Parts: sequence; structure tokens; C-alpha cells
Amino acid sequence: MERESFIPLVVKWAKAHGFKEIQANLEGYEVPKSYERAADNLKFTPDVTGVNMFNRHYLEVSMKTDQLRGNISKWKLLSELAGMKGAKLYLMAPRGHVRFTREVIEQYNIPAEVVKID
Repeated sequence: MERESFIPLVVKWAKAHGFKEIQANLEGYEVPKSYERAADNLKFTPDVTGVNMFNRHYLEVSMKTDQLRGNISKWKLLSELAGMKGAKLYLMAPRGHVRFTREVIEQYNIPAEVVKID
């Protein structure tokens, strides 16, 4: 399954957990703000963002992939942005991708909360 097909599940999870002002890379939603990395002008757009306890959090679909380097860069950037604002990066992992996601954030020391979605 494609990553994009899990974005509606992430939105549903965010709503169920009290997130407001949800933005998503999904039809019918405002697209989240993109962030540009100064080092190489690479642009990153979060899958989903939402406000909870006055802070905007980032929610990313996490799946086993061959394009891991891009994900790691994006997750590091988003976790740094979240940390500066007292927010969190949530990595939303479908069944079968949870352990992989936990291993990656441990290996690369990325502060994030891994959430299993179905």
C-alpha cells in the first residue's frame, strides 16, 4: 500500500486524540506548510499537522522504504522544529512497520513518538 493511503487514518487518529486545526496532504484539507532546509534548500512537507495543547504537532506516516535517507532528514528536521515549539513528532506506523520505525529513530536518535495505525 502507498504511504498516501494511510494519511486519512492519521487524520482520523489526530481527530480522535483531540487535535484541532488539522492540516493534511489530503483532498479537502489545507496543505501543511513546507519547510526548507537551509543547507541544501530541500523542501519538506509534513503529511499531517494538528494543534494540541496550543502547539502544532507533526504527524508522519512511517513505512519500511528504500528511500530511508530522505525520511531521516525530514524526521530530524520536523522533530527539531517540534522541539523548539514544545511540540512532538508522531511517526504513524501501519501494522508491520512499527518495529522498523522504532529501530530507525533509535539508531538515528530522533525524538519521536511511534504510534501504530491500522
